[in-house]
Amino acid sequence: MAAKVEVYSSMWCPFCFRAKKLLKDKGVEFTEIDVDGKPAIRDAMRDRADGRHTVPQIFINDVGVGGSDELAALDRSGKLDGMLSGASA
Repeated sequence: MAAKVEVYSSMWCPFCFRAKKLLKDKGVEFTEIDVDGKPAIRDAMRDRADGRHTVPQIFINDVGVGGSDELAALDRSGKLDGMLSGASA
């Protein structure tokens, strides 16, 4: 079963583009949640992300993995593929 991946992002954020590109390059389907001009959605993201307020905030199976740098680090370590396939990291 494929993982549920959600990416909170902003249109003008280069880190968001980088994170989404990594996911697209891996063939991962994800839901993008735009926070631009939407304070309620940004507040919900912050609540889910334990207070982190920068974008992107990425969730895999409802677990916050952080932003673009953390996603890239998971990929480099080989843990991302396991998380995306539903296996524990």
